[in-house]
Amino acid sequence: MVPTKSKEKILTAIFWLLALIIVGILFSLIAYIAVRGLPGLSMDFILQAPSRAGKEGGISTTIVGTLYLTAVALLLAVPLGVAAAIYLEEYARPDSKFAWLVNLTAETLAGIPSIIFGLFGFVFFVIFLGLGWSIISGALTLAFMILPTITRTAQEAILSVPREYRENSLALGAGKWQTVCRVVIPPALPGIITGIILSIGRAVGETAAIILTAGSSLNMPLSLSDSTRTMSVHLYLLAMEGVSLERAFTTAFLIIILIIIINYLANLSLRRLAANN
Repeated sequence: MVPTKSKEKILTAIFWLLALIIVGILFSLIAYIAVRGLPGLSMDFILQAPSRAGKEGGISTTIVGTLYLTAVALLLAVPLGVAAAIYLEEYARPDSKFAWLVNLTAETLAGIPSIIFGLFGFVFFVIFLGLGWSIISGALTLAFMILPTITRTAQEAILSVPREYRENSLALGAGKWQTVCRVVIPPALPGIITGIILSIGRAVGETAAIILTAGSSLNMPLSLSDSTRTMSVHLYLLAMEGVSLERAFTTAFLIIILIIIINYLANLSLRRLAANN
């Protein structure tokens, strides 16, 4: 019979091996994209507008379109998702049929393929509401896509706050809303921000739904009614239409850099929030 300490050492070695394999795969992927994409990277590529369907110029308009679309989608989805999580965990009764329906809807939406969201956005926002291929159509569609992620992660973050915090706050005379805002939300913020980070990653990398709702214009977007092309859509069109595989790899490398920067800024915000609390 294997001693307990030996079992622990074997399990620890296995977990370390699995972790190293996962990290190795991730860094191999990033390294391959970097090797293929770095030769074409320059300030002109970042700052110039694309021309001739992306064969020449840079990707400045796609960077602006990506940031614009993601920001509007987050402005729509974050307040609604966090509010839904607060209602479900702090106000709804355990036997509430409405709360059950909201949870079921969130879980169902989380499993729907993005192309279905794109088709819905195209029919409802682009055609029925007459918004056309525009940033607002794409942002509304993206908001529906990332809403389940934000809601579920916010729910789990709120659930992780000990029940005693609420009971002590109410016992000291604080109201329900005061307890939620000053006692529950601050320690739950790291989990909520984690959900927002995951949502940003999905929004930045989305392709199918964006093509159907925001279009693929290479012009600089100036308003919510303008059509735009995001970096992921630009990458897809460059690669699949045979425009330029080298430029596709450079665009992919910049998408990775953008996501790393966003994650770094979000983690920096988390550390500052933790220090203040």
